[in-house]
Amino acid sequence: MAKIECPNCGAEIETAGIVTVCPECNADLRDVMEKLARERKTSRGDLVRDDSVTTHEFIVRTRDLAKIYTMGEVEVPALRGVDLDVRRGEYLSIMGPSGSGKTTLFNMIGGLDKPSDGSCYIEEVDMAQLDAFELAWLRCRKIGYIFQTFNLIPVMTALENVTLPMIFAGMGTDEMMDRGRELLDMVGLGDRLHHKPFELSGGQQQRVAVARSLANSPAIVLADEPTGNLDLQTGKEIIDLLKELNREGGVTIISATHDLKMIDVSDRIVHIRDGEVERIEERADLELEIGTLGSEHVPEH
Repeated sequence: MAKIECPNCGAEIETAGIVTVCPECNADLRDVMEKLARERKTSRGDLVRDDSVTTHEFIVRTRDLAKIYTMGEVEVPALRGVDLDVRRGEYLSIMGPSGSGKTTLFNMIGGLDKPSDGSCYIEEVDMAQLDAFELAWLRCRKIGYIFQTFNLIPVMTALENVTLPMIFAGMGTDEMMDRGRELLDMVGLGDRLHHKPFELSGGQQQRVAVARSLANSPAIVLADEPTGNLDLQTGKEIIDLLKELNREGGVTIISATHDLKMIDVSDRIVHIRDGEVERIEERADLELEIGTLGSEHVPEH
């Protein structure tokens, strides 16, 4: 919980999410929430740390989540009542064949699409109930995005791409530049600050995208097929980098992926099929199965 004070009437308000209006005098509190979001530590040790004001065990919860796309007179269900709890600090991989609904689920969690039915909660805030300002606030400060196609702005340098989300968050120029340099240095691109995307390899572009996703110290990083456009070795480097950020900073990482190498670093793997959760596998169970297979007795001849 965080405590904020109304500048108009002085009322103290405890909040676990977003408050835009004072319950006592109806004063606009958006500037207060903006200030709270900017009060961040900038030391290297805290660069990727989840600095959320809430401490809920489950950072993401979906309840009976459904999505139906209408194509003319035809209704196509993409999600069919998905219930999923994601623990704070977890590395979760969502896997399934094309058309299974994993990307739709990913977009619901990221606030990029709204459900047809059911609810998606981020830190106990129902995203479907937020207005446009509140949803933009949450996406900017709570969620970082990594895309398969990198989605870097081609006319901007690596540093400019990384600091762009900080501009939207209202961060000061000096703090913004310092943090951008530190993030790029952290992902191994301290000597590529002023290179534009076409001057970088695919792996380097994805590292810029990773740094950009951490710009505003998000509680959640959503990675959509982060290794899809990379060769095997570079893909493994990106996976290892994400796991390191998850382990050292406590950032919750949710990845939609086909890449079986994700199993090595995931705490849980959620398998989606036909818009439903088919099964959820724990990392410990997978290791046990692998160990059992490897220890089978081979008879002597």
